[in-house]
Amino acid sequence: MTGGGTQVAGRAWEAAAADFLLEQGLAIIARGYRCRLGELDIVCLDQQTLVIVEVRARASTGRGTAVETVTAHKQRKIVNATRHFLMRNPRWFDRTLRFDVIAIDGIETDEPRLSWVKRAFDAS
Repeated sequence: MTGGGTQVAGRAWEAAAADFLLEQGLAIIARGYRCRLGELDIVCLDQQTLVIVEVRARASTGRGTAVETVTAHKQRKIVNATRHFLMRNPRWFDRTLRFDVIAIDGIETDEPRLSWVKRAFDAS
C-alpha cells in the first residue's frame, strides 16, 4: 500500500476509534491536530479529564501488537504536541490530563480487535 493509502486507512481507523469513544460517553474536541512537534489523533473529554488518544492499527502481531508500537520516542512526540495544543487552546490547560491508546489489531481480518488502554503512559 502506498503512503497515501496508508493515511486514508489510518484516518478510517481513527474515525472508528472516535466513534467508539463517543459510544463510551467521551466528547471529541479535536481530531488530527497537527503541529511541527507532532500530531494528536484524538483529543477528547472524559468528564473533566482531557484525554489525548493515540490510535494504532496493525494487520498482524508478528512484530508486536498495535499498543507496543507506541514507543518512548512516539510518546515524547505526543507529549510535545499536547503541550503545543494546550498553548493554542488555553481553556483546556487546567484540566487533568490522561494519555490513552486505542489499539486495533488484526485489521485485515473479519474481526479486528479493539483495545482501549487508559493511562497508557504519562508525560514524565
